[in-house]
Amino acid sequence: MNDDPDSGPAFFDARYAAGETPWDFGGVPIALQRFLDQHPGPGRALIPGCGSGYEIEAFASAGWEVVGIDFSTVAVARARRRLGQLAGNVVAGDFFCHPFAERSFDLIYERTFLCALSPERRPHYAQRMATLLTPSGLLCGFFFLGPEKEPPPYPIRQDQLNALLGGRFEMVQDHAVEDSLSLFAGKERWQIWRGKIANAPSMPQET
Repeated sequence: MNDDPDSGPAFFDARYAAGETPWDFGGVPIALQRFLDQHPGPGRALIPGCGSGYEIEAFASAGWEVVGIDFSTVAVARARRRLGQLAGNVVAGDFFCHPFAERSFDLIYERTFLCALSPERRPHYAQRMATLLTPSGLLCGFFFLGPEKEPPPYPIRQDQLNALLGGRFEMVQDHAVEDSLSLFAGKERWQIWRGKIANAPSMPQET
C-alpha cells in the first residue's frame, strides 16, 4: 500500500469525492482509440489506477477482456456506476499486492499511474509490470516526462524511463500527444514498450 499522503488512497478518495480531478480525461484519448482500432482483441488487458473507467469501456468495445483496478473506493464506485454491465470489470484493491496471476495479461495500459508514484517506488512498478505481462506483452500508454515544479505528479526523464524499463522491455513506438489535458500539455508522450524475449530479434522503433 502507498504510504505517501499525497498519493495514497485517502488523497484520491478526497479528490474524487470533491470532483477535483484535473487528471480525469473524461473520455478516451486519441492515441489509445487509434491503437484499439488497429489492435482489436482478443487479449487480456489490465488498467492500473483506472479511475473513472473510460478506458475499460473502450477496451471492452474493441474485443479485449479487460480489468481495471484502483485503490480509491470512491473512484471504484464512480467507475462502476458509469460502466453499468461492465461494473464487474472494476476491482477495488492495490495494484502492487492484488493476487493477479503471473503472466496473465497481454497488455497493461499506463495513464497517470506511474506519475502518481513517488520516484523510489519506480523499480517496484517495473518489476510488477514484467511479472504480470506475458513474455512479449505490451506496456503502452501515456508517460509524463515533466517538468513539474511541485510534484505530484512526479515527472520522469526519458533517460530515466529508458533505464527503468529497458532491461525488461524495448520501446517500439513513441509519439507526441495531440490532446493532452492542461496538466500534462507538452509534458507527455504516447509510448509502447514490448516485453523482451531471450534471443528474439529486436523490433525497429517507430517514431
